Amino acid sequence: MSSRKQPRSIARELALLSLSQVNVNFDKLEEQELDSLIIAAVRTLTAEVQDILETASAEVKRGSDRLLSSETRTDNVNSAKAMVNDALELTQTAINRLGLAIELPEFVQLAHKQEVREYALEIIATVRRHRQEIKQQIEEVLVAWQFHRLPKIDRDILKIAVAELLFLNVPLKVTINEAVELAKRYSDEEGYRFINGVLRRVSDRLDKEKLKIQN
Repeated sequence: MSSRKQPRSIARELALLSLSQVNVNFDKLEEQELDSLIIAAVRTLTAEVQDILETASAEVKRGSDRLLSSETRTDNVNSAKAMVNDALELTQTAINRLGLAIELPEFVQLAHKQEVREYALEIIATVRRHRQEIKQQIEEVLVAWQFHRLPKIDRDILKIAVAELLFLNVPLKVTINEAVELAKRYSDEEGYRFINGVLRRVSDRLDKEKLKIQN
């Protein structure tokens, strides 16, 4: 996370990571302190790290078992190597997530804390208040995908972006750029390209609806 990150960019990231952890009703949402949002975000990251490392460990064991339980044929050796490589990549992802968990509190402290808190809470409240409409907007532009089958992080990035686009008056270019940056940090190359495409289709659809109303 760059030290030059703007407060709203940090707020988006904080909202993304704490969205599923902050389980209070609308009346109490405004009472949430910044520290509680940071704790929720760090818990999300550390839980993800645990899941990733468990998957990596299982992949290493599979590779080891494959070598031990069969003759050392080339195909078995190559398969085991691929499993170990996958485990190494997963471990690197886990290390990166731990780095983000360590960085996040520091960068929130360096930002305008009140603005970060207020906008993060505004995003969370908007996503929850309009969840059905946001989900519908996304589902109507998905091609060969079902919303509930998308990776959770991609779903949440899309929900935040559509909430900003529809209800928080954030310009399209800013919305897409910020969503793609979040996807680059927390999803993968396929994920951020997918999110970029979905948001552009949502925008095109909204433009067509506006033209119909004007005509």
